[in-house]
Amino acid sequence: MLIWATGFVVAKYAAPHAEPLSFLLVRYAGVVVLMLVLALVARARWPRGWAVWHLAVAGVGIQAGYLGGVWAAVAAGMPAGVAALVVNLQPVLTAAVAGLTGARLGRLQVVGLVLGFLGVVLVVSSKLTTTGITATTLGLTTLALLTITTGTLYQKRFCPQFDLRTGQVVQFAASIVVTLPFALAFESFRLDWTPELIGALVWSVVVLTGGGISLLFLMLRRGAATQVTSYFYLVPGVTALLALVMFGEVLGPFAIAGMVVAVLGVALATRAGPGSGGAPPAAPQPEGERAEDHPGADDAEHHRADAVGGAATGHADQLGVGDVVLDRDDLPR
Repeated sequence: MLIWATGFVVAKYAAPHAEPLSFLLVRYAGVVVLMLVLALVARARWPRGWAVWHLAVAGVGIQAGYLGGVWAAVAAGMPAGVAALVVNLQPVLTAAVAGLTGARLGRLQVVGLVLGFLGVVLVVSSKLTTTGITATTLGLTTLALLTITTGTLYQKRFCPQFDLRTGQVVQFAASIVVTLPFALAFESFRLDWTPELIGALVWSVVVLTGGGISLLFLMLRRGAATQVTSYFYLVPGVTALLALVMFGEVLGPFAIAGMVVAVLGVALATRAGPGSGGAPPAAPQPEGERAEDHPGADDAEHHRADAVGGAATGHADQLGVGDVVLDRDDLPR
């Protein structure tokens, strides 16, 4: 949560010095270079055939669609608090999709989802306003919500197992292909190479992506959709604490209450329940026999897990749930 929430700091420092899509393109390119070097050094296995296309589709949703939608919406005037609320509907949307496909949630998990979202509302309540809400900004924010939800469900269904280095090369390369035409059409590629921008870029590539998104993908392999995405309810609260420490932003009583409610909601939502989609307990191994003796067993088990009930989203290492809890003027127009 702490790593993901630092995306707010990245946005705060980078916003005055770069246009949103231009910054994201440089960030994507940096991730491709970093992961490519790591993959070549480690001689990591590259995806082949349909796996490449599945990774590309998932990456476009998780990276390009989500990040680009939120950054562009806030830069176009979308109130940050409203954007945070919209993208925080992801756990609810994921649970709804899981329900439509037969997965079942326990009552405590449902209560946890409701409490988690209520906690987010309280945390961002001081930043809620209708100013700047237009068809365009609302559409972009909704697009971000839909793409990150669809992307993570797709990834869990079609490519739950892949090398984190080579897989991210594919995903971020695909994100560059999708984002570049929009940057060419709407931006001038303004990048002021100040220490703040360089620091924000390095942090977003190495820590937010190299650490945060890699951890998220590891969670995707093991966690159920509702359980994993419900953790995003905690990001606005952690972001508010970072803003208090680094920028001196006021932490009001509603925000404090919201953090407590969100923690309680996540605790309930992450409880194992019926149809949660988690992998079944591993069968006991005979003495002297190890999982390593059956290299395909773990992959097969993951593929047998329920695709939607076992999905997760996203996020969130990027400008996401926590990052949008900032004033509209913090992002470039």
